[in-house]
Amino acid sequence: MKMVVITGDHPRHRYLATKLAECGLLSGWIIEKRKPFMPEAPAGLTPELTRLFNLHFQRREEAEERFFGQPTTPSDVPNLSVTPDTLNDQATLEFIKQADPRLVLSYGCHKLSDALIQASGCTFWNTHGGFSPQYRGVTTHFWPSYMLEPQMTGVTMHETTSHIDGGAIIHQNAALEMHADDGLHDLAARTVRAYADEIPALLAKTLEGDLPLGQPQKTSGKIWIGADWRPEHLHLIYNTYEDRICKAVADGELAGRIPTPFSLLKD
Repeated sequence: MKMVVITGDHPRHRYLATKLAECGLLSGWIIEKRKPFMPEAPAGLTPELTRLFNLHFQRREEAEERFFGQPTTPSDVPNLSVTPDTLNDQATLEFIKQADPRLVLSYGCHKLSDALIQASGCTFWNTHGGFSPQYRGVTTHFWPSYMLEPQMTGVTMHETTSHIDGGAIIHQNAALEMHADDGLHDLAARTVRAYADEIPALLAKTLEGDLPLGQPQKTSGKIWIGADWRPEHLHLIYNTYEDRICKAVADGELAGRIPTPFSLLKD
């Protein structure tokens, strides 16, 4: 056991952690309590926007269940429950030191403090649900489809730094093959599941030797912030394309950029 994983508590986060546990890689799991997966529509929306908002997040929840189920915490892996407010507390540091990992991998948690990282004496990598540097920040599995290039939906593992999703890249995957029946959330979940299924074996081999230094990101790309997203964006996804943007790409009606995934992990 050579790793500690720090994740959120949504099914996709738990799925990655359980896959790592199945490979015998985990000496500890820190689980951050996140907001409910199904949010309430903001007050003041028009009836149509309320409908689209509820449809969007209902489909997200359904895709999450379909692709990840409800993974449980393995009984043989020590775990620590935290909140966003306690994530960087002394208890987290003590848990990591007790687990004595070579690598700490985060996914779906809030920002880890520089003080925690430095005091731990470990290597920290982060899993970002977006193809960096083009899609850094938040909601980065929504924006590729909205920008009509769903093939840029991806996952990036990078060195953890103070820059938002800006650390040197260790590994990436991307949605290079379009499934015509996939909606936006199916595409996102399928991409995350592919990453979670492949990464344990790659990390197991990588951890047998020296951990690689990542490849610096060559451009700043685009950092998407929470305020960029508004319910009005859902018109294009559901009214214009009826959540069939993947089909439009598969049928040759849309093109856009082609991602070039990069990896330093041993296969």
